[in-house]
Amino acid sequence: MTPPLCLLFDSDGTLVDSEILLAEVMGEILPAFGLPFSAAQYLAEFRGVRFLTIVQALERRHGALDAGRFPVLEREMRGLMETRMRAELAPIVGMPEALAELAHHPKAVVSNGPEGKIRCAMESTALTEHFGDNLFSAYTLGVWKPDPALYRQAAAAMGQSPERCVVIDDAAVGITAGLEAGMQVIHLNRFPEREATPPGAIAIHHARELPGAIARLGAAA
Repeated sequence: MTPPLCLLFDSDGTLVDSEILLAEVMGEILPAFGLPFSAAQYLAEFRGVRFLTIVQALERRHGALDAGRFPVLEREMRGLMETRMRAELAPIVGMPEALAELAHHPKAVVSNGPEGKIRCAMESTALTEHFGDNLFSAYTLGVWKPDPALYRQAAAAMGQSPERCVVIDDAAVGITAGLEAGMQVIHLNRFPEREATPPGAIAIHHARELPGAIARLGAAA
């Protein structure tokens, strides 16, 4: 029998509904450090993007932070985000049920966030049982989406070839990384009125559609 496909999930906006919390935290913290920013700006322009990359983009527009301020900024942002996550974070609607249906598939979380944030997200939403320690952080591996090496390294660690992997991601940087890694990609596009699914990716609009999409890919493989 052909083994089940390996499923590589993004975290923020795919497994857990954290992006509005992150947008609000950035909208609070960044202006306090002299970088004008709003929650709406994160959602429109920077979803899924590495925090350092966001800060560097804002510095080009508004002027550089004083020397030594970035570590303080990041520490305060991460601390406030963890507090918000532990108090408020919820899974994406329908995702726990979808993961239960996909229990026979090997799975991992592959995120641009730090490992501590990934663990916090899984613990806060009771999703840890689906992934165990299969948590792959860009901060640990030293490569960030849209670089396809992040997904490739996660696949290798899972003992899987790229063609046996399916990336499930909601953000453009992750979709690009998955496609360039030579993997099947499912775009969880929860905002189809303002986002287009790139060529080569499969669009779904609700987590309840995920098991069916995976089944079709498995049959085709």
